[in-house]
Amino acid sequence: MTTLAAFAAALALLGAPGKVDVIKATDLQGKPVEIRTAGKITAVIFISTQCPISNDYNERMKALYNEFHGKGVQFVFLNANSTESSAEVAEHARKHAFPFTVYKDVNNVEADRFSAEFTPHVFVIGKNSEVIYRGAIDDSRPADRVTKTYLKDVLNAALEGKPLPVTETKAFGCTIKRVKKST
Repeated sequence: MTTLAAFAAALALLGAPGKVDVIKATDLQGKPVEIRTAGKITAVIFISTQCPISNDYNERMKALYNEFHGKGVQFVFLNANSTESSAEVAEHARKHAFPFTVYKDVNNVEADRFSAEFTPHVFVIGKNSEVIYRGAIDDSRPADRVTKTYLKDVLNAALEGKPLPVTETKAFGCTIKRVKKST
């Protein structure tokens, strides 16, 4: 088994999807969108309007987007909380002057597929559409206490074609408020 195949198998055991060719979401006007990942490095970040931990990351997410979007990294910001309406998400994005688009993950389709648990929760998809990182943006809720910049380091390594410094970290934040499933 090749190293990449072993890594993909290990991630599958941890609940991350294997190959992610398309991310399906809904724009804030209710229109379905499909975001293709092939040939791109894609950072998928689950966020919230109401979670104070997610909101503590707003400036860091904007900085990461501004630093890496121009280098070819595709960002997909998903709000999967059933308790937060599209209108609320749009107002939150406007209020915080997000330079990126936020999509709704209606019925938690992508949150379930990625096994996303928290806001924020990050998944990086490599150019081959395989999940190469899952976890936290960094190691500290307070920005002034960050010592490890996981997402930034993973994106830099992926862009440079170097080995990733880390493939999984423990995400932390508020739990995603999922749609109640009928039994």
